[in-house]
Amino acid sequence: MTRRLTGFQPTGHLHLGNLIGAMRPLVGAQERPGTTHSIAMIADLHALTVEHDPTRLRANTLQVAAVLLAAGVDPRRTALIAQSQVPEHTELHYLLECATGYGEAARMIQFKEKSSAGGPVRLSLLTYPVLMGSDILVHDSDQVPVGDDQSQHLELARAIATRFNARYGDTFTVPEGIRPENAARIMDLADPARKMSKSTPSAAGRIGLLDPPETIRRVIARAVTDTAGVVRADPAGQPGVTNLLAILRACSDREPGELSSYGALKREVTDAVEALLAPIRARYAELAADPGHVGRILTEGAARVRPRAAATVRRTRAAIGLLD
Repeated sequence: MTRRLTGFQPTGHLHLGNLIGAMRPLVGAQERPGTTHSIAMIADLHALTVEHDPTRLRANTLQVAAVLLAAGVDPRRTALIAQSQVPEHTELHYLLECATGYGEAARMIQFKEKSSAGGPVRLSLLTYPVLMGSDILVHDSDQVPVGDDQSQHLELARAIATRFNARYGDTFTVPEGIRPENAARIMDLADPARKMSKSTPSAAGRIGLLDPPETIRRVIARAVTDTAGVVRADPAGQPGVTNLLAILRACSDREPGELSSYGALKREVTDAVEALLAPIRARYAELAADPGHVGRILTEGAARVRPRAAATVRRTRAAIGLLD
């Protein structure tokens, strides 16, 4: 059985790109019992690398968990966990730091960008890629869905695992990065040269999974197109139109028909997005009304994954020379 870990940051609001690129493949894996064992992890410890509000962090963690459940993640088939509730993540983190060079961590793009910008930088920003490696390795993950912005971190995890195995004996599964089949790359509607992201300061180009219909309609109506006036997929010449067509295809699960104008395209996209998100919003509202239920699902998920995580830590401690 293939073991797969998918992580979600509890910062900002999950958007359409997260749903299409990460959440749908996660739900799809549930339909193949006996082939894939999936863990959906909310990386709340990673949120501590920058200034944050503790109350908001707890609320965001529960919100992300509720959105995942509303989108179809079944906790009976996919373990849903909060990273901080599995202490083996942090214990393995330190052990991996003892097999990682400073230069390897300092080369990570987020640390380089933020440390060079001036101002205070937390030590955890330097070391969190090693924690990310721990997140992956502690669960014996075979596969990790990654985008371009996370490829560097996965390569660090692979390098640490390979080096540790060579130095101390076979200890870790060396994970592979995967890009889920048929997962469209959803770009920013205001700037189709970059992908849709939670970290973008302006919300003008992203569609939040919990956005009301009027917000969705407004964002799509203002989506960047071009002056060609022809509805066609042309990534180089018409990136905005191409992105709208990709969204329509992903949301409706069909090839777009012939459309006579950009206005007609935007109306089709709006209808398809709203049809996809309306049930998620409704289910989320039910879950959000009972945060205790969502919290219990996270606690149960942690209990399910901890035995394997604890076995990995014991194996690592023995290999590196620590007492039982």
